[in-house]
Amino acid sequence: MTRILGFFTAAALCVGAVAPAMAEPANLLGVFGNWSAYTSGSGSSLTCYALSKPRATQPKSAKRSAIYLMVSDWPGRKVKAEPQIVYGYQAKEGGAAALGVGGDKFSFFIRNNGKDGSAWLQQLGDTPRLISAMSGGVSAVASGTSGKGTKTSDTYSLSGFNDAMAKVHAACQM
Repeated sequence: MTRILGFFTAAALCVGAVAPAMAEPANLLGVFGNWSAYTSGSGSSLTCYALSKPRATQPKSAKRSAIYLMVSDWPGRKVKAEPQIVYGYQAKEGGAAALGVGGDKFSFFIRNNGKDGSAWLQQLGDTPRLISAMSGGVSAVASGTSGKGTKTSDTYSLSGFNDAMAKVHAACQM
């Protein structure tokens, strides 16, 4: 029971970090393993997304805010399954960022928004391959570098990813 409450608390923190950017409250669609699915907005501003908190972070001593891996559908923009890594710190602009799934490694680019850095896939054409790897994978490892030069590594469980994404795609009709 404590573990479930902890997950919901962590998910709520993530939503709190995401919701202000979307300017509308998030609606929980469900929790699937280590992933939660949400919608926010309506009409052309509707966004559906799945997110997960890391199961392990390195180094443990690094001071960070909300950390998560998110995959979003934006039907108004005709964007399906856009991956994003949120590091929980101001990242090194132009620094290396990546997401490894199994034997595959995908390069990301970093942009800072206030005190937090996020990363997006460098090659949009890699999106189907990344989503396929995540769908068939066990875990994903996000790596990045803070503005102070600290290299971080966050490990995410992919348990529940497929079910969460099915809910996201259905909610956004994508």
